[in-house]
Amino acid sequence: MTTDWQFDVPTAGSKHLPPDARYMEALSSQGYGFEVAIADLVDNSIDAGAKDVVIHFLRDGDQLVSLLVVDDGKGMSDEELDVAMTVGGRRDYGKRALGMFGTGLKSASLSHASSVTVVSTTKRTRTAGRRWLMERAVAGFQCDIVDPNYAQALVDRYADRPIMWQGTVVRWDGVKDFPKHGGGGQTDRYLHRTINKLGLHLGLYLHRFLARADFNITIAVEDVRTGTEYLNFGVEPLDPFGYPVSGHPDYPRRFTAALPTVGDVVLDAHIWTPKSNVDEYKAVGSVLDRQGFYFYRHDRLVQAGGWNNFRQPEQHLSLARVAVDLPEAPADVFRLTVKKAGVEASPEFTSALEKATNSKGRTFLQYLADADNVYREARKRSGTTRKPVIPPGKGIEPSVRETITDELPAIPHEDPISFRWQKLDNGLFFDIDRENRTVALNQHYRAAILGGRRGGLNDAPLLKSLMYVLLHQVFEKEYSGSREKDNLQLWQSILVSAARAELDRVGDDD
Repeated sequence: MTTDWQFDVPTAGSKHLPPDARYMEALSSQGYGFEVAIADLVDNSIDAGAKDVVIHFLRDGDQLVSLLVVDDGKGMSDEELDVAMTVGGRRDYGKRALGMFGTGLKSASLSHASSVTVVSTTKRTRTAGRRWLMERAVAGFQCDIVDPNYAQALVDRYADRPIMWQGTVVRWDGVKDFPKHGGGGQTDRYLHRTINKLGLHLGLYLHRFLARADFNITIAVEDVRTGTEYLNFGVEPLDPFGYPVSGHPDYPRRFTAALPTVGDVVLDAHIWTPKSNVDEYKAVGSVLDRQGFYFYRHDRLVQAGGWNNFRQPEQHLSLARVAVDLPEAPADVFRLTVKKAGVEASPEFTSALEKATNSKGRTFLQYLADADNVYREARKRSGTTRKPVIPPGKGIEPSVRETITDELPAIPHEDPISFRWQKLDNGLFFDIDRENRTVALNQHYRAAILGGRRGGLNDAPLLKSLMYVLLHQVFEKEYSGSREKDNLQLWQSILVSAARAELDRVGDDD
């Protein structure tokens, strides 16, 4: 081994290597969730000074055809529109802008649609439009110029709602998530599920903006053939720190973490009220996901929960939430993902947390101990100490799993109990696989149990929840004694009888 190491790599010139057109495929494969992608478009609207944003689902009867995000922001000229539609286009972001990399509009849109059209107008320029069609983009970065007459017609369609004198329309076509066949109520179910999740996501991540009197987001559904408006509602802010009463009289408290690279970082530490049922607490995520740091960049939430390698999430810290506004120049201490859906914090931050204090010398570590104690005391006051259980796993609706985890402490380091449908002898309603921690339900009775509804991994939540309550103790014992075996036989007999009665009802209805 030689010792003539060179600390700088010598070069012999340079050459221009532009990206291959296939880069567009990579750009559209960054794993944007649907709600995250829409939020990225709304960020652009906020940067444009919009006061009203409309998210418009358009349907033709049972078929969803397009999705549009419309705002009354300052709009873009022809030249500005070219920059906006250029991958990584260079533009001057304002000091408080939410945009960062110049890729959000394109990558967010093309992750979910085969075509994205942007039409915009300003008070001083004519309406202009551009379209990225995925098949043309990957063939050579060919961006289409939208016919000016259509561009104006699209803007006019949203005159006074919300566009007054200026604004922008982003149109998605060929949306991958839309049901391929909308009959049988499939489209209605999709819209109900998707709009609910979208409203919660926007309400949470943009809650500081939505709390202002001059900013609104509306989600609407319209039939393009009849003009019928099926839905129109405003998104409400979902403040993750919006508790009616603090869980501890000494909180919230403000702590300061001194970081050599970026200076002081303020930590606003909160302790939630135990057993809260409000959406601001329950709708953020699971009991483990919702605790920890809530990072904001320019008032926009970019991470909702998580301890960023400072510690592991645990049940006893479920009431602890800490608001952190990222510094203007985060250097390499805080790295924001392109999707603005998480923050990577360097060891410098986690080390500083160990020494963080408030103005009276109280430590951040003491805050964690206080949050832990509030949770434990609330459990004691309930009058009962519940025995730890093996937690539920795949096959049970996530919201039900969350409730069970909230109510019952989990036995640590145990694989969860999963549920699945499979073919069994018709004299059995269920079967237990101790080794693989699985409860198998008889596929023969599935259609009757679902009552004609479409099945899925997490279907029949009521039945599976009751089965979990009945059976979790079976997995927590090494073997079943005579009493447990008799109970299992009893439950089999009753459930088979009930399932056959359900089958008879289905037959009578036919």
